[in-house]
Amino acid sequence: MGSAQMCNLVLFLAILHAVLAVSPGEDNSAESYWLLRIKSELVDPVGVLDNWSPRAHMCSWNGLTCSLDQTHVLGMNLSGSGLSGSISHELWHLTSLQILDLSSNSLTGSIPSELGKLQNLQMLLLYANSLSGKIPEEIGLLKNLQVLRVGDNLLSGEITPSIGNLTQLRVLGLAYCQFNGSIPSGIGNLKHLVSLDLQKNSLDGHIPEEIHGCEELQNLAALNNKLEGDIPASIGMLRSLQILNLANNSLSGSIPVELGQLSNLTYLSLLGNRLSGRIPSQLNQLVQLETLDLSVNNFSGAISLFNAQLKNLRTLVLSNNDLTGSIPSNFCLSNSSKLQQLFLARNSLSGKFQLDLLNCRSLQQLDLSDNNFEGGLPSGLEKLEHLTDLLLNNNSFSGNLPSEIGNMSNLETLILFDNMITGRLPPEIGKLQRFSGSISPLLGSNSLTALDLTNNSFSGPIPSELTQSRNLSRLRLAHNHLSGEIPSEFGSLTKLNFFDLSFNNLTGEVPPQLSNCKKIQHFLLNNNQLAGTMPPWLGSLEELGELDFSFNNFHGNIPAEIGSCSGLLKLSLHSNKLSGNIPQEIGNLTSLNVLNLQRNNLSGSIPSTIQECEKIFELRLSENFLTGSIPPELGKLTELQVILDLSENSFSGEIPSSLGNLMKLEGLNLSLNHLQGEVPFSLTKLTSLHILNLSNNDLQGQLPSTFSGFPLSSFLGNDKLCGPPLLSCLESAGQEKRGLSNTAVVGIIVAIVFTSSLICLVMLYMIVRIWCNWRKVTISSMDAGGTEQRREEEKWEYGDKEKRTNGKYWKVNSMALVPSQDKQNPRTCIFHFKMDTEITGNTLV
Repeated sequence: MGSAQMCNLVLFLAILHAVLAVSPGEDNSAESYWLLRIKSELVDPVGVLDNWSPRAHMCSWNGLTCSLDQTHVLGMNLSGSGLSGSISHELWHLTSLQILDLSSNSLTGSIPSELGKLQNLQMLLLYANSLSGKIPEEIGLLKNLQVLRVGDNLLSGEITPSIGNLTQLRVLGLAYCQFNGSIPSGIGNLKHLVSLDLQKNSLDGHIPEEIHGCEELQNLAALNNKLEGDIPASIGMLRSLQILNLANNSLSGSIPVELGQLSNLTYLSLLGNRLSGRIPSQLNQLVQLETLDLSVNNFSGAISLFNAQLKNLRTLVLSNNDLTGSIPSNFCLSNSSKLQQLFLARNSLSGKFQLDLLNCRSLQQLDLSDNNFEGGLPSGLEKLEHLTDLLLNNNSFSGNLPSEIGNMSNLETLILFDNMITGRLPPEIGKLQRFSGSISPLLGSNSLTALDLTNNSFSGPIPSELTQSRNLSRLRLAHNHLSGEIPSEFGSLTKLNFFDLSFNNLTGEVPPQLSNCKKIQHFLLNNNQLAGTMPPWLGSLEELGELDFSFNNFHGNIPAEIGSCSGLLKLSLHSNKLSGNIPQEIGNLTSLNVLNLQRNNLSGSIPSTIQECEKIFELRLSENFLTGSIPPELGKLTELQVILDLSENSFSGEIPSSLGNLMKLEGLNLSLNHLQGEVPFSLTKLTSLHILNLSNNDLQGQLPSTFSGFPLSSFLGNDKLCGPPLLSCLESAGQEKRGLSNTAVVGIIVAIVFTSSLICLVMLYMIVRIWCNWRKVTISSMDAGGTEQRREEEKWEYGDKEKRTNGKYWKVNSMALVPSQDKQNPRTCIFHFKMDTEITGNTLV
């Protein structure tokens, strides 16, 4: 006999013993049998079902409720018992069951269709398990069912239309599942339905018009689905409706004016849809409304809602629309307003700060950010004495920050960045605190936790009075014109975690008192004129995640203590005057994502310990004086993605082939170094690379063909490098040969020119000698007074006869010889020269 059969036999005997143990006339033996069968399919690690035993009466078992005569089980409540396993198909045998609650366990499997046989069932609670599959159609047979909650499971498929048959249903909870398809129109048959929760599914299609049949509906929640189309006007017939939440769907069209008839509505949220048009003024009729959220839509036009009419309104959210105009002047007419939250951010509202807002005395949060408001801030802001959060950023507010703001004792967050506020920071901001019975307001418990004045035009020094707000955790004064030194009193802000003074004109050194701010996570002093050395106490800021001291005048070494900031994600010290070596301790920053040390005077080699920074995805060390070879350990930084920039240093040696392991790398710059050897073929594995610069090195050999798509400038300045986009290696070799031939040609040309010049000089020398000899002979003949010579002289003239002097006209210095008037001897200049040659020749003989 198998073990399974043996277990069944034991179970049968136990049940038989239980049947025989009860007194005659009791008929609960069958139900106890089925209950033990149900127990056998459950896993009970906590032991909740331990007393489910034949030795005890079933009405004493945990979680069970029996009839008055203790013969039938009417209720089973095992909610939150830590049970797992599946829901037994044998439950249908408990025919008197009215309540079944197995919620908040770890049950799996499907909902048994046999539950449809429990005709007396009034409440079925299976929510918060891991049930899967569809809702069985047989659920529609439970004519007496009043509560059905099966949400927060893995159920899927369409909602069974048979639910429309549950005419006694009052609560239907199908939220947080994976249902798809449309909402069944049969929902309209549920006239007694009070709560319908369909949120967080994948339901699509239109909201059925038939929903107006749910006459007693008070709660309709269908947020976070994919519903589309218009909001049906028939919803306006649900006069008992108190909560309507259709947020985060794809509903379009305008808000039906019929919603103004929901006189009992207290909560209305339509955020995150595609609704458009104007906000209907009929919504002002919802006098019971406490929360109205129409944000993240496409509403346009002016604000037509008035807190004077919506007297119970506590929260109004109209952010992220395209509303225009100004805030209505009669928005708050009296001090009896209950409005606590007003969010109008990210619209196109304009005008000045509406003074009537100061009548909303109960306001706790006011957000007017990302609009086009202008003008100065009213000094009466202090009237909003309950205000905790004031967000006015990204507008065009101007003028000075009113000092009265220091009287807003409950203010916790003040955000004013991206405005045009000028002047000095009022010291009164330091008085932002909550009184607690102290005589001096400066001794009270501070309330201001966030102050953001980024991107304005504040000037002058930072008031040390800010440090009186001892609970400040977020201080941002970036992008202003603040000057002077950082107040040392900031060291008392021990709760500070975000400290941003970047993009100002601050000078001096970093005060050592800041070492007391142990909770700083973001430390931003970049783009100032700070000087001095990098303080070693930075290593004591154990929670530091971002350190940016770039674009200053810091000098000296990078402190080795920085390696103690094990949680550092970004270290940016570029554009300073830092010198010395990169510390070996940089390898301790195992969480580092960004390291930027470029544009300094760093020297030495890259420490091999950098391989421990395995999470780094951006590494910039360019424009320094680093030497040595590129460490092959860089190839272990496989998360490098944005860029590896080692350009403008003095690196030598070859490019390590291990760089080919950086498969995510998008940018590689090794230009302006002294790298040698060939470009390693392993770099072709960098398929994500779209920026490559190897120019101005001493690289040689053929480029891998995959680099042909990069621009020519990526490889220039490497005379022995060839291959596309440079010249092909064959052309490069041919060009070298042609270079030798050209040299020879140049040599020949030089020789020819030299020889020709020498010959010309020799000929010129001979001509001069001949002329000199001829000159001597001529003068000698003239002195002798030869008769024949004179006769010939009379036949030629040079210039006027009046200018001749004793034979001087024979001094030929041009071809401008002209014949004499004697026409009997028309001799040319050449003939005459021949005659003279003959004479000269006779004389020489």
